[in-house]
Amino acid sequence: MNIVILSRNSQLYSTRRLIEEGENRGHEMEVIDPLKCDIIIEKEKPTIYYKDRYLDYVDAIIPRIGASVTFFGCAVVRQFEMMNVFTTVTSDAIIRSRDKLRSFQRLSKAGVGMPKTVFTNYSRDVEEVLNHVGGPPVIIKLLEGTQGLGVVLAESKNAAESVLEAFNGLQARALVQEFIAEAKGADLRALIVDGQVVGAMKRQSKEGEFRSNLHRGGQANLVRLTEDELKLAIKAARALKLPVCGVDMLQSRRGPLIMEVNSTPGLEGIEGATKKNIARAIITFIERNRR
Repeated sequence: MNIVILSRNSQLYSTRRLIEEGENRGHEMEVIDPLKCDIIIEKEKPTIYYKDRYLDYVDAIIPRIGASVTFFGCAVVRQFEMMNVFTTVTSDAIIRSRDKLRSFQRLSKAGVGMPKTVFTNYSRDVEEVLNHVGGPPVIIKLLEGTQGLGVVLAESKNAAESVLEAFNGLQARALVQEFIAEAKGADLRALIVDGQVVGAMKRQSKEGEFRSNLHRGGQANLVRLTEDELKLAIKAARALKLPVCGVDMLQSRRGPLIMEVNSTPGLEGIEGATKKNIARAIITFIERNRR
């Protein structure tokens, strides 16, 4: 098959591993920068032009769309969908997962456990908002953020008020969530491929940091998920219609809670911690479904 990876950087670990495993299985692999694509729309003939050619030979795509280019990147994915090209993650699913409010609303309806969360329209009544989630300390998150950016721990009412005032002043919408103290700065990442957990790791934040993201200096180790954690991860992925994704969970006294679902998870941390070939699992997922 001709498989295209939509990525702005061919040297990233995840992109290189997908190329390697695809070529090992006899496929033609190509990296294309979605921002350099021209979307051509005409009656019954949707096409994409890239550099000096039309991309009418592509069998499947693997979107690796960064948060900063979600709009145009998803437009390119959508155009491939209009061309009947198989994609590991649909454009709608990427957009759905990138909006934290939208994704939490869907997860809530699906009966997925999560920290208590409040979203208001620039409310100035901070005390009322904090009461909804059990009082400080609280986590304040921008609606769209990645790798731990735009996530703040407010340990008091005054701190929460200052952060929300700053976000409101910038017209940046944010969620307020209860702080799960018993998680002790750690979370679980389950990697889903074709609706099944193919690898899991525990990420521990560095000393003095509450965010466990590897980009923030967190450490990753292999972990064996409990039955409840496996079921929750799979249920969350299904609720957001993401056959390939990373599901982040917190361990709490009332069981595992969903923290976030990432539609384009990195492979370096999970492959390093689990020693499993996640890239090959993604390629074989394409093979099964493209047929």
